[in-house]
Amino acid sequence: MGFDSKKKIVGEGDVCIVFMGHDSMLSVQVKADEITQTKFGAIKHNKLIGHHYGTKFDCTKGWVYILNPTPELWTITLPHRTQILYAADISMITHQLELKPGSKVCECGTGSGSLSHAILRTISPNGFLHTVEFHEDRSIKARNEFTRHDFGNNVQVHHRDLLADGFPVENYADAIFLDLPRPDQAIHHAAAALKKTGGRLCSFSPCIEQVQRTCEKLHEVNSGFSEIETIEIVQRSHNVKRVNIAITNLGSSKDGDDNDTGSYDQTERLPVGEVILRTDASASDRGLPSKRSRMSDSKRQDNGDNNSKPPPPAVTKYAFSCRTCVSPREIYGHTGYLTFASYRAPTSTLVGDKTNL
Repeated sequence: MGFDSKKKIVGEGDVCIVFMGHDSMLSVQVKADEITQTKFGAIKHNKLIGHHYGTKFDCTKGWVYILNPTPELWTITLPHRTQILYAADISMITHQLELKPGSKVCECGTGSGSLSHAILRTISPNGFLHTVEFHEDRSIKARNEFTRHDFGNNVQVHHRDLLADGFPVENYADAIFLDLPRPDQAIHHAAAALKKTGGRLCSFSPCIEQVQRTCEKLHEVNSGFSEIETIEIVQRSHNVKRVNIAITNLGSSKDGDDNDTGSYDQTERLPVGEVILRTDASASDRGLPSKRSRMSDSKRQDNGDNNSKPPPPAVTKYAFSCRTCVSPREIYGHTGYLTFASYRAPTSTLVGDKTNL
C-alpha cells in the first residue's frame, strides 16, 4: 500500500490512521494477532483486516474512524526523530519548487521524513528523490519507513555528510531542498547537483542570521542563482464573534429628534447583520453619555446655566449587529524562514558538462 494510492479494504501490513478527533490521531501498522490501545478502548488488528476505510470501527469504550494514510495525516502522526515541517510550509515548498510527476529532487536533512513523504507523493509515479541524512540511525529508520509505505522504488536514502561530500549526483536535479545548520556552506553543492539548464532551490532556516548568510552566498557573482526570495509562513486563526456597532448620529432626523436615526426600524434588516435597539444596560458600552456626564449636565441646569445645552450624543439609540472575525493579539506557530531561488548555470559552464541520468 502506498501513500499516493487509495484502498477500500484494510489489509495486513497496511499503515492506517486511527482518527479519534481532529487533535487526536495515531498511525497503526496492521499485524495479525496484535492489539492497539486507544482512549476509546482496544483495537484488535484481526478485526481491522477486511474493514472498510473511512467508516467507523467499534472499540470497547466507543468508536473511531479508520482512514487511508496521506502525507498530511502522516505529518500529524509520525514518530518524531527531529523537529519536522508541517503542512503550511510543505505546501509552499512543493509549490515554489515547481514539483510535478517525474521531477528529480535532492533533499538534505531527511529527519523524520515529513517533507519527504509529501515530495514523493507529488513526484510519483516516475519521479525520484535522493535524500541525505547525516545521522546513521535516522537514515536507517527513514529507509525502512519508505519501503514500508511503498515508496522504495522512488527514493534512495544516503547516509553522508553533505558539507564534506556533497550530493551523490551532479547535473541531475530539478529541485533542491536544504535543511541543515549551515546552508550557506552547501550552496555550491546544490549548484553542482542541479541541472545546468535550470532548477529551483529552497533552504529552510529557523533563524534570520542563517538566512542572511545564505542570501549573501546566493547573491555572489557567477553563482548562477537569481529570483532570490525569503518568506515566512505563519498560521493565524481567527475567532468569530458578534459585535454591535453604534450607528453614527449625522444630524437631526425628519422628526427633529437628535437621538433617533429616522431611517431604520427595529425590525428592518440590512444586507449583513441587523439593526437592534440599545438597552440602558448596554448604552454606556456603545457610546452614549456616561452616568457621570449626565449628572454634570443636570447639575449645570440646576445652577441656572440653561444656555449650556448638552450636545447630542455621537451615536443614536440604534446599533448595527453583525458577525466578524477577530484576530488574536499574539501569533503562535513560528517555525522558520523559507528562502527560494532559481538556478541556471553560467554560460561558460554549460559547454562540455556531463549529465548524470
